[in-house]
Amino acid sequence: MSTAPTSYIDIFSDEILSNPYDAYAELREQGSVVYLDKYDAYAIPRYEEAHAVVADDESFGSRGFLSINPDYNRYYDGSVIGSDGADHHRLRAVLSTRLAPRALRTLSGDVRAAADSFIAEVLKSSSFDAVTDLAKVFPLRIVADLIGVPEEGRENFLDRADRNFNLFGPANERGRASVGVHEETMEYVQLIGRPEDLTPGSFGSTIHEAIVEGVISEREGWRLLLTYLFAGMDTTINAIGYALLLLSQHPEQWDAVRADRSLIPKAFEETLRLESPIQLIGRGAVRAAEVGGVEIVEGSRVAVLYASANRDERRWQDPTRFDVTRDTGGHLGFGYGVHGCAGQGLARMEAHALISALADRVEHFHAGEPVRHLNNILRGLQSLPVEVEYA
Repeated sequence: MSTAPTSYIDIFSDEILSNPYDAYAELREQGSVVYLDKYDAYAIPRYEEAHAVVADDESFGSRGFLSINPDYNRYYDGSVIGSDGADHHRLRAVLSTRLAPRALRTLSGDVRAAADSFIAEVLKSSSFDAVTDLAKVFPLRIVADLIGVPEEGRENFLDRADRNFNLFGPANERGRASVGVHEETMEYVQLIGRPEDLTPGSFGSTIHEAIVEGVISEREGWRLLLTYLFAGMDTTINAIGYALLLLSQHPEQWDAVRADRSLIPKAFEETLRLESPIQLIGRGAVRAAEVGGVEIVEGSRVAVLYASANRDERRWQDPTRFDVTRDTGGHLGFGYGVHGCAGQGLARMEAHALISALADRVEHFHAGEPVRHLNNILRGLQSLPVEVEYA
């Protein structure tokens, strides 16, 4: 066994969060496992080892380790994302049938129609903000409708979701400013998510049925409702925002997509690879394990760097190039393994529908300067002014 090299890089600093890729490349160059001195955690920056860690749920768990800051992990105890083993499978199973490919296919026509109508409305003006007018609006509408919560108050969802994701990181300024949001969000969910207020037959109703049937506890049910309502939007929003930025920056790729609509799924997967909406995730060694020739002792904290792995030169040819024809199979944009994003099928459906509706109407994008939004875990845009030429 070799010893992991040490890095003093602060991957959560404003400077690195604004443009993390040079730092990630430096970590990949250092080794397959790198000890982050500032956070007493092992970074996993290369693809092969990152994939192996998230695939090995017997050695690496989420409970007590999801956040880089040990004190923040209490917010996720008992949640589907902060649980392991039988508890995780039990919680995830509540909505697994509703989120399975067969069930989502029954929704695809409605989502496509909604996207078509939505884009037609957005494009009544040839200039708009691709984030605030588009990416932040459509996923919120779709997810909130599926969960079945009332329309009133939805405008507060995104800020609360963003602050909750900050708690996956350290107790830096963003983390400290977000303390308290979990309790605030839980109170809000309990206010809007009462069984009598949810749409009959909605995802939220399914969760409450599982509580009544004794499959999950009431506390677990409220946490499940919170997770699917809030975690199900930000990743999709950020991925859609970056898809529009990349397609505007690479007009030849947009031309290819418009000429061959079968490239729409590949264009979105390439976006997830190149600009991973979740940059990293915390895990912990629940038993001693070997990663890339380095022994990770039991109890060690691990930061799996999805965004770095998705640009690993050892896995991807010319990894910084945006290529809508690339075979992106195996990317970690939505994680992998038992903790892979449960709503990734829905996210893809929403994104594909939006890109398709745009391809029907827009010949060229002209994007202004993007304004990036900093979050400890998420990579996203705050604003992207766009002008379009109609097809």
